[in-house]
Amino acid sequence: MSTSVTTAQGSEQYHARLRVRRVLSEFWRWIFFASTALAIVLLGMLLYSILVPGLPWLSWNLITEMPSRIPEQAGMNSAIWGSIWVVLGSAVLSFVLGLGTAIYLEEYAEKNRWTAFIQTNISNLAGVPSIVYGLLGLVVFVDLMNMGRSVLAGAFTMAILILLIVVISAREAIRAVPSSLRQASYGLGATKWQTVRSHVLPVAFPGILTGVILAMSRAIGETAPLIVVGGASQVLFRPGSPTDPFMVMPLQIYNWTGRPQPEFEHLAAAAIIVLMIVLLIVNSLAIGLRHYFSKKTRI
Repeated sequence: MSTSVTTAQGSEQYHARLRVRRVLSEFWRWIFFASTALAIVLLGMLLYSILVPGLPWLSWNLITEMPSRIPEQAGMNSAIWGSIWVVLGSAVLSFVLGLGTAIYLEEYAEKNRWTAFIQTNISNLAGVPSIVYGLLGLVVFVDLMNMGRSVLAGAFTMAILILLIVVISAREAIRAVPSSLRQASYGLGATKWQTVRSHVLPVAFPGILTGVILAMSRAIGETAPLIVVGGASQVLFRPGSPTDPFMVMPLQIYNWTGRPQPEFEHLAAAAIIVLMIVLLIVNSLAIGLRHYFSKKTRI
């Protein structure tokens, strides 16, 4: 009799705990759903506040014309080309430095205090405000290296800013390559560099490329470092060389929002739409390239 009573009590406790778990599971499911819905609503409100004033001002002249004091004649052609120069330059520089750092830390560096110190400082870069990178670029590249307020100085400054993203993504991609691939290469007589160059990097390249594209997306939207380095308030020509002065799209938007005429606020909203389209194109290119190289290097 006592055994059956104990069994019944244990069964009731089990079902009670099961009901509590189901209630908690349903509660957290709705919390997560509400969080997602809130994020979508806020994004919709943001897009609405940009699209409504900006779409009527979105035209081909906005892309082809140079900045002007007359809103109807103003464009952002010089800012678009300036952004292309700065972002491509910073992407090349950060790719070379970031990939080299990742290869050294993952494939060559010994696990000691020195490498731990390097890794700690790389991680600490994530907490540095972007304006500090601008001050660094002003002191080192503009003044010390005598680059002036040029595209080259802006590209070097932005390269340092996005270097952390490239290093972390490249390290994770290299670390994800199976060790058996390395051992097979060594077994066939390949050297360390031959293994890294011919086997590790081709497999890790899709992940590395994804990190570089994400870094470029951040670089396109950054304003504060370029203001400090010397992005001009108004440039009426396209940069023709790395030593020319430059204007970028976020800085052009910032300048338009500071104008007293309400038409420039609508023009800034249209410029934000152009900037978002550029970001979508860059991210779509990243997805396509990652898919292409993933198929080629699938193991």
